Amino acid sequence: MKKLSILIIIILVLISCRKTYTAQSVSLTNKNDSVNYALGLVYGTKLKQEWFPNGGDSDAVTEFIDALQRGYEGKAKHLSIVASTGRDIGYTAQAYEKTGIANNPQWVINQKIFFQGIVNAIYYDTVVMNIEFARNYIQKQQVTTTPNKEPANKIVKGKCPKKTKKIVLHTYNDSINFTLGYITGYDMTQDFLLLDNTGRMREELIANINKALKSKYKYPRLVKIGEEIGKKIKDQETTGLIDEINLITNFNIIKQGFINGLLSYDKQMTSEAADDYIRSIKYEKVREASIKFMTANASREGVITTSSGLQYEVLKKGKGAVPTAIDKVKVHYHGTLLDGTIFASSIENEPITIELSQTIAGWKEALQFMPIGSKFRLFVPQELGYGNQQVGAIPPFSTLIFEVELLGIEKQNTATKNVAE
Repeated sequence: MKKLSILIIIILVLISCRKTYTAQSVSLTNKNDSVNYALGLVYGTKLKQEWFPNGGDSDAVTEFIDALQRGYEGKAKHLSIVASTGRDIGYTAQAYEKTGIANNPQWVINQKIFFQGIVNAIYYDTVVMNIEFARNYIQKQQVTTTPNKEPANKIVKGKCPKKTKKIVLHTYNDSINFTLGYITGYDMTQDFLLLDNTGRMREELIANINKALKSKYKYPRLVKIGEEIGKKIKDQETTGLIDEINLITNFNIIKQGFINGLLSYDKQMTSEAADDYIRSIKYEKVREASIKFMTANASREGVITTSSGLQYEVLKKGKGAVPTAIDKVKVHYHGTLLDGTIFASSIENEPITIELSQTIAGWKEALQFMPIGSKFRLFVPQELGYGNQQVGAIPPFSTLIFEVELLGIEKQNTATKNVAE
């Protein structure tokens, strides 16, 4: 009885010593603090959405933030690429217990068969199947479902074996497990096991798969992510936050941002506002260059500035009809950034036909000034372009320069064309 009482006391002490993290506002006294907080909040929110879309989990927050701290302080264990990959496979196999293999709930994980597929592949054993058969089989099964005649499958746990083995795949679920394991193993042989002439790397991989299966964490994959992010935050102390050398890392503020994001605390700043803020800081030079260019460009001879801020110059004035906001237009165009980078062009291809209502605001306005046969050069400020969004090669807050030639109009109601000669 006395031993039991002592054990209960020890358990209670351990529980009481367990770290807990709570959401709270942070004092942000300057731009540097705000960037640190915004970064943590944005990425904490993304993690929450990915891992817990239906609600928070205190264990997850504790495990992740502790791992973040370890990574930042350099206390996380350094693993080779082989060992790290082995841990990832083991953690993934554990996650499949909840989600199904490859996040397909109809494919129930059988770790013994899944791991055997990996081992057979990394040791080039093709007795059960080869990689061509494996890939073709999975491609076919991805559009089908488990046969109804099969009994319900149960999750099977097991260690990763050290040797290849010829096994009989009795059921559809067995085949899925072995095949996906085989593909996983084969891809690793092509990635980093090609140099393993002694077999030691394969042994290290298998050993770390099994170590992952013994993890004491409830969310081991999340823990690994936390340690990796913590290391990256530390690395940014030399390069500057978001690669801005003047922005200094404040780990405590970033950490609280992560906590608030994971706990959906948006009283101080929403994740959307934080995301916008980070982009505005990261691309501040782009925005400043755009403003400077548009200000100088407005005074150039031949440049017309509208009330919206759009600027254009007429290279050629046509004599045809003028489109309305609901028409389709047929155009040739050439788009560049201020530094001359071409981000889109139809000049060497066929002209495009597009609904004017579906274009950016700068195009929508400018095309309604252009008779068919016209060619204009447009200077579109970011407010009339893509704003703070990254679109392909176009950075946020970019001024866009277009040369646009209007070739024809297709009226929405009459579907008739009037194409310039």
